[in-house]
Amino acid sequence: MTDHGFAVPVTVRGYETDSQGHLNQAVYLQYAEHARWAYMQEAGVRQADLIANGIGPVVLETTVRYRRELRAGDEVQVSCRFIWRDGRTFGIDQAITRADGVLAAEITCVAGFLDLTERRLVPDPREAVRPLAAKPDRLGL
Repeated sequence: MTDHGFAVPVTVRGYETDSQGHLNQAVYLQYAEHARWAYMQEAGVRQADLIANGIGPVVLETTVRYRRELRAGDEVQVSCRFIWRDGRTFGIDQAITRADGVLAAEITCVAGFLDLTERRLVPDPREAVRPLAAKPDRLGL
């Protein structure tokens, strides 16, 4: 994974842990989603704006690489970076890093923007989101 220019802090909550005291594996995905929405908001793209323009983000594939355990009370940073490419999809690179700098998880996704009427991916996700972003440069646009 490469440098991530955006990250949000999260504190692992006790109710998110499993019977062994580790962060439940599904919660890593929730943290990643939280960071993606925060990243979009940082760029000025609100969920309501997407819906009003008839598009919605969709995740088509996700890979999680669990590197180190997380426990209740751990402070982490969840980073996010969009990787724009030609075609209907784009990549998302994310990392969950403990306060001590230890990488806890790497998350990679393939995503797109769905035309909510046609129920198909828009042809160019960059062009779909750019006009909605107050700070398109934050998203690498």
